[in-house]
Amino acid sequence: MAEKPAVLIIGGLGYIGRFLALHIQKNNLASEVRIVDKVLPQLAWLAPEFEEACSRDKFMQADASKEQSLPRIFDRSNGKEWDFVFNCGGETRYSQEDEVYKVRSLALSVAAGKEAAKRGVKAFVELSTGMVYKPDSQPSKEGDKLKPWSKIAVVKLQAEEQLAKIEGLNLIIVRLAHVYGDYASQFVSTALCLARVYQHLHEEMKWLWTKDLRVNTVHITDAARALWAVADWYAVQKQANWDAKAMGKIPIFNIVDKGQTSQGTMAEIIGNLFGIETGFQGQLISTFARMNMDSVVDDVNDEVLGPWAELLGEAGITRPGPLTPFMEKELLKDTDLSMDGSRLEKVVGFTYEKPKITAELVQDMIDSYTRIGWWPVAK
Repeated sequence: MAEKPAVLIIGGLGYIGRFLALHIQKNNLASEVRIVDKVLPQLAWLAPEFEEACSRDKFMQADASKEQSLPRIFDRSNGKEWDFVFNCGGETRYSQEDEVYKVRSLALSVAAGKEAAKRGVKAFVELSTGMVYKPDSQPSKEGDKLKPWSKIAVVKLQAEEQLAKIEGLNLIIVRLAHVYGDYASQFVSTALCLARVYQHLHEEMKWLWTKDLRVNTVHITDAARALWAVADWYAVQKQANWDAKAMGKIPIFNIVDKGQTSQGTMAEIIGNLFGIETGFQGQLISTFARMNMDSVVDDVNDEVLGPWAELLGEAGITRPGPLTPFMEKELLKDTDLSMDGSRLEKVVGFTYEKPKITAELVQDMIDSYTRIGWWPVAK
């Protein structure tokens, strides 16, 4: 490309979208950026450092799952087309009705993909999840067996399959591990909120299943860098090193660090940071939990939500952020999220700046929550 690419980020105020926008802005990678989201910036819990990257002049409020919105989303004032489109949109909350995921995730992906194909967009990056793989303690590679184990993953796999059928779409699919980092509000952050409650109650924090259960991770700044790297590789470097015979027609990349994060990894980091005892429920309780998941999760949530509210009250946090110790049933399954990210390194030449989750990086998360006024600091 003679000039820098013009970039459209759908779902650009979501957690990954905003960090992608920040990466693009900090490194001056694009000639133009448009951030589309159905949520207004002032309601999106944006930290101050996103002010410029997600500024009002770059933002457009629209719902990309509605076909009538697409011309407005994709049209540019200079009459040209977007070079890169990143689909970071879709429903990210767990335990919603199937219809919600169909409309907000599947319909959005397909509508945006069709529009991008019609307009000759040079790279369309679809964000999917590592939860589409058949769970295995051995790390899954991109061509391995698929058996999605969350509602989000079921719909994401349908989106992958439908996008792959769209004629003329320059599609790249990325499958992400659990994304963590500053201001994150899912998975790792839930464990941190739980740890804060157990610290407050002076109780041991016990996980279900075993220390070996894989809960693979990737840091948000690496995830954002990887998204840009695959789009650039596809459109600018013309898919160098891609062997379509062996790897398939559509490029698919896992985005996951090299640390093979397990529950044991998390227990050790959290135990050290919070100064609490951590452990694992025995076989008996885990077996009981497997049979009675609903009631077990409800009991834990009942136990922790009251103390968490007290902690927020004591800290004077009247407008709590998106953090909560509330546990999602879907994420408590005895299923490994175990992925192999070597293709991204070998084919695209990507290197991870944060190759594994560490106590320092988790402390950085807590510091970010404290800065923005979400965290009940221990007195």
